[in-house]
This record gives sequence, structure tokens and C-alpha cells, in this order.
Amino acid sequence: MISLSEENYLKAIYHLQEDPESSVSTTKLSEHLKTKASSVTDMIKRLSEKSLVIYKKYQGVKLSDQGKTKALGIIRKHRLWEVFLVEKLHFNWDEVHDIAEQLEHVKSDQLTERLDQFLDYPSRDPHGDPIPDQNGVFSVSNQKVLSDLNIGESGNCIGLKDSSTEFLNYLDKQNLSLGKEIKIIEIEKFDQSFLINFEDKTLRISEQVANNIYIKTKF
Repeated sequence: MISLSEENYLKAIYHLQEDPESSVSTTKLSEHLKTKASSVTDMIKRLSEKSLVIYKKYQGVKLSDQGKTKALGIIRKHRLWEVFLVEKLHFNWDEVHDIAEQLEHVKSDQLTERLDQFLDYPSRDPHGDPIPDQNGVFSVSNQKVLSDLNIGESGNCIGLKDSSTEFLNYLDKQNLSLGKEIKIIEIEKFDQSFLINFEDKTLRISEQVANNIYIKTKF
């Protein structure tokens, strides 16, 4: 059995690892979790003793296979609960993260699988993040960020790199949401802003916004 704090650390390490073989510095982990470096070191040692992470002094920490499995299980529960909160309880997509943070620590595997079945096995959460299956496998899609598209190209919005409340509120104001087909009309050379079209609406967005919207192209 692992504690709520230990689960939060495993999830944080998973999100901070750029790839399965890379290590995360204790400084970076401390900044991400907003906690003291000494507390991070103590927790990492505890997780290492449980064979959930691989830690080398001065080189950082990475998840073991067992730790990755645990982290993916937590992420799976979090994203399923977000789907439930939006689709069944009608929360807005900017309201569900903190609630799902609490629900993700429910230990029952049976509840998780019943929830998945009840929601008809969703592949993505309300922000477009992929939901791993019970084996920790993500569905593969030909996604790219909107800023990678050229003038005249289009694709469906399937996810967001930034799921902060501020960004979600900005998208709500523009009526830009998942599932919308977006076409690049113009790219401004001066500031690399994008003129886009969706649902007969034309909108200019910054390069920063375009970098945070995932698009699935048709080819």
C-alpha cells in the first residue's frame, strides 16, 4: 500500500520525465510540487526503498517499471473521473481538475473498471488528454500542435497542452473547444500569430495559443 503523498510524487515524476529513460532532478521536482528540497529527497529515498523509483545522487530520479505502472493507474483514474464530472455531473472543463485530484486516490480497481465501462470506455478526458487502458496503454493518434500546420491546412482539435484554468477560460470566451475543425488562414510573419477559421468564425490567436492546442489531421 502506498500513501496519497507517494502517489502524488509518482504522478509528478511521470509528468516531468521527458521520456522513460530520462531522470528528473530533485530541484525540478521540488519546484513542481512546491515543497522543500529536503522533503523531496526524503520521499525519493522512501520510494526507492519500495522499488518504485530509481534514484542516483546528483543524477536525479526516474520511475521503475513498477512505479510507472502505479503512476499510470493514478492518471487513468484522474482522467476517467474528469470525464464523469463533465459528462454526467455537468461540471465545466475548468472545474474538474481539483476534484479529480481527490478522487484519483480511491483504491478500488473494481470501481475504476466499472467507471470506465459506465462511461463507455473513453479514450480522452475533457481536455483531450489520452486515457491509458487498464494495461497502461495509450491509444495512438496522429496528433500535432496547431502551430505545426501550414496555411490552408486543417484538423480537429483533440487536446490541450495547457489545461490551466486561465487557458480554458480563454478558449471558452472564443467558443473554441474539443472537436472543432480549425483551418489556418494566415500566419503573420511579424509575430507568428495565426488567423484561423472554425464554424464560420475567423479569429487571430497568438503563437503561444497555437502551441498549446493539439490537432488531429486527416492524413
